[in-house]
Amino acid sequence: MADPRIRQIKIKTGVVKRIAKEKVVYEKEVDQQKNRIQKLKDEGQDEHTIRKQEEVLQESLMMVPECQRRLVKAHTDLKNTLESEQDLAENEDYIAAQQALKDAEPQLPEASLE
Repeated sequence: MADPRIRQIKIKTGVVKRIAKEKVVYEKEVDQQKNRIQKLKDEGQDEHTIRKQEEVLQESLMMVPECQRRLVKAHTDLKNTLESEQDLAENEDYIAAQQALKDAEPQLPEASLE
């Protein structure tokens, strides 16, 4: 029935899309948290509350490079898979995978786009 290589391409495409989206969400969360902390400081809130919110911010900040690292690995993996399966280039899942790679590129660090 279905080619197992297509199934692998679909899975790897999903991983790239999910991690890229996750990274964007964490970056938005960092911005929101910074604004929240500034608002608490401006309102003169309790120091304990501000410290707790800063801890939440640190956790989010740590997740951004983690997502980036996982995205680089997943992006490279999918790219290598597509390069080794070029005979499937006419398949719609192969084309979707190529688009997912392009869509994820803005989320990659500059150094990995060689």
